[in-house]
Amino acid sequence: MSKKQNTSSFLSGELIKTSLIGAVKKLSPRYMMKNPVMFVVEIGFLISVILVFFPHLFHDQGANLRIYNGIVAFILLITVLFANFAESVAEGRGKAQAESLKKTRKDTTARRLREDGEYESISASELKRGDIVLVNAGELIPSDGEIIEGIASIDESAITGESAPVLKESGGDFASVTGGTTVVSDWIKVSITAQPGHSFLDKMIALVECASRQKTPNEIALSTLLVSLTLIFLIVIVTLYPIAKYTNTTIAISTLIALTVCLIPTTIGGLLSAIGIAGMDRVTRFNVIAMSGKAVEACGDVDTMILDKTGTITYGNRLASAFIPVAGIAAEELIRYAVIASLQDDTPEGKSIVDLASQMGVHVDLEKLGPTNFVEFTAQTRMSGIDIEKGTQKIRKGAADAIINYVRSLGGRIPKDLQEHVNDVSKCGGTPLVVAADAVIYGVIYLKDTVKPGLVERFARLREIGIKTIMCTGDNPLTAATIAAEAGVDGYIAECKPEDKIEAIKKEQAEGKIVAMTGDGTNDAPALAQADVGLAMNSGTSAAKEAANMVDLDSDPTKILEVVEIGKQLLITRGSLTTFSIANDVAKYFAIIPAMFTIAIPQMNVLNIMHLSTPYSAVLSALIFNAVIIPCLIPLAMKGVHYRPMSASRMLGRNMMIYGLGGIICPFIAIKCIDILVAPLLVMLGF
Repeated sequence: MSKKQNTSSFLSGELIKTSLIGAVKKLSPRYMMKNPVMFVVEIGFLISVILVFFPHLFHDQGANLRIYNGIVAFILLITVLFANFAESVAEGRGKAQAESLKKTRKDTTARRLREDGEYESISASELKRGDIVLVNAGELIPSDGEIIEGIASIDESAITGESAPVLKESGGDFASVTGGTTVVSDWIKVSITAQPGHSFLDKMIALVECASRQKTPNEIALSTLLVSLTLIFLIVIVTLYPIAKYTNTTIAISTLIALTVCLIPTTIGGLLSAIGIAGMDRVTRFNVIAMSGKAVEACGDVDTMILDKTGTITYGNRLASAFIPVAGIAAEELIRYAVIASLQDDTPEGKSIVDLASQMGVHVDLEKLGPTNFVEFTAQTRMSGIDIEKGTQKIRKGAADAIINYVRSLGGRIPKDLQEHVNDVSKCGGTPLVVAADAVIYGVIYLKDTVKPGLVERFARLREIGIKTIMCTGDNPLTAATIAAEAGVDGYIAECKPEDKIEAIKKEQAEGKIVAMTGDGTNDAPALAQADVGLAMNSGTSAAKEAANMVDLDSDPTKILEVVEIGKQLLITRGSLTTFSIANDVAKYFAIIPAMFTIAIPQMNVLNIMHLSTPYSAVLSALIFNAVIIPCLIPLAMKGVHYRPMSASRMLGRNMMIYGLGGIICPFIAIKCIDILVAPLLVMLGF
C-alpha cells in the first residue's frame, strides 16, 4: 500500500468482471430492502415482468402492450443492475486492496518464550496476548506487540508502502510493532498485545473490505429524506390513475411504474452506498486506515483541529538560524569557535551549526587542530564542546546560565550585553546557546525550531472553510506565541500537559463543535479517544492506535489536514449528486406528464416543451436516461467532486449553479436525443 491514491487505475478488467457478478448477486430482495429507493425499482421490474406474461391482469392492459411492458421491465432491470454495479465497484476496489494485504499475513512460525526460559516453535496463529517471542533479522514479526528488549531496523513496507526501514527499540513511544512486518537487522523480544484474528493487519483487511462499514448519521438522514420523497411520489402516482380515468385517458400500468421510477430520486439512491464506500477507499489510498465510515464523515464536519507543535507544526529539531556576537567580538571569531565546538557533535543542532557556518563561508579542518577530546552534553553540565590538547584550549557551547557559571569558575568576565541577546532569542521563540573559549564569552547561537514549509498556506485554507486550529506545546507562553504567529494557527496552549489536551477538546465539544487531533504516545490516548476524529501514528503505541478511530500508516501528523479535506469532499460529493438527482426529476416530470395527458387534454401539449414524439417514446426516453445516468456518474461518485476551500454559503451557491442547473439542463438535452432515436423504432413496432 503505497501512496497511490492518484496513480491507481479507476477500473480494471478483473474489477469490472467481479463487479458485474456482484451486481447480479445483489438483486436478492433481502439485500435490496436495505436500499428502499432501488427496492421500489426492483418491485416495479417484477410487476412489469408479470404484465408481460399476463397482459389481461388489469382490464386496461392489451396484448399489444406486451412488447412495451417487456421494454420497460428490461430498462428497470438495467437500472437496478447499474446501481448495484456502482456499489460493487466501490466494494471491489477495497477488496482488491484487502487481497494485497492478505499476502503479507502469512502463517509464520514464532519462537515463544516458555516459563523455563527456553524457546519453543509454534504457529503464529496460536499466539495469545502476553506471550513473549524472539524475532531475529530476516524474520517476520508474527503479531502485533511491544518491544520489551532489543533494538532493530524494521521493514514496514508491507503495511505502509515505505521502503525505508524504521528503527524500533524498547521503551518510549516507538516500541510498537505490527504483525507482518520484517526485522531487517539485529533482534528484538516482543510482548504480544493482540489476540489471534484481532491484529492490526486483520482489522485493516476487514476495514478495506468494508465488512464492518456502518451507515453514517448524515447518510442515514439522507436515506430518510430519499425514502420520504419516494413515498410522496408513490402517493402522487397512485392518485394519477383515477385522474386519468376521469379524463378518459388510458395509462398503462407499466407507464405508471416508469413514471414512479423516473420521479423518485433513483440517481442518488443508486449511488449513495458507492459514495460512502468510496470515501473510505480514498482515505485508505492515502495510507490512512479509517476504523469506520463515521470517522471519515466526521472529518468533513470538523470545526476545530488540535495539533501538537513538535513533529506536526515544526520539525522538532532546533536548528541554527543565526550567530550573534557580543560587543567587541568579531562575528568570524564567534562562528569559528561555534564550529570547533560542534565538529564532533552528531546531534541535529551540532550539524546545523556547521552547515550554517559553511553557508557563511567559514570552514574549520578538525585535523589541523591537533589532538582533541570531545566533551559530550550531559543533563548535569548542560553544555558540550571540545578540548584542544596542544594548546590546552577549552571551547564550550551550552545553556546561558551553565556557560556563565563555567566562565566565572575560570575567573572570566561576563559581557554586559550577553543577557540582552539571550532574552532577545528567547522572545523570538528560539533557544540561545552561548559560546565560550576558555574564560571568554564570544556570543550566542540562535537555535530555532523551524515551522514546516507550506503550513501557513494550509492553515489559511482551513480558516477559509471555518476550521479553527489550536497548537499544543510544552514550551513557555513566549515561545508558544512566537511559533503560533509564525505558523498561522488561530490559538495555542502553552506548557500543555496531557490533561490540558482533553480539557481543550471537551471545551470545544461543549460548544457543539466537532474536534480532530493527532497523537502517537500513550499519554495521547485519552485525548484521541475523546476527540471526534483521532488520528494515531502507526509508529506510535498500541494504546494510541486503539484509542483513535483513524491510523496513519505513514506516521505523518500533518496528514490530518488532508484527511479533513477528504471528509469535506465526501460530504460535498453526496450533496452535489443529491442536488443533481433532484434537479433531474424536474426535467423528467416535463418529459412524461404532458405526454401522458396530451391525447385526452390537448391543452397539456403546451407543457411538452421538448416536443417529444409520442407518449410511449417520452416514457421510454426518460426511463432510459434514468438508467444510463447512474453508470455515467460512477466515476464522479468514486473520485469525488473536486474540492475547493470556501465558505459554506459560497459552496452551496456553486453547487446549486453547477449541479442544480446542470441537473435540469442535462436531462432535457439527453431525453430529446434519446427520443429522436427511440421514436422510429416504436413506430416500427406499431406504437
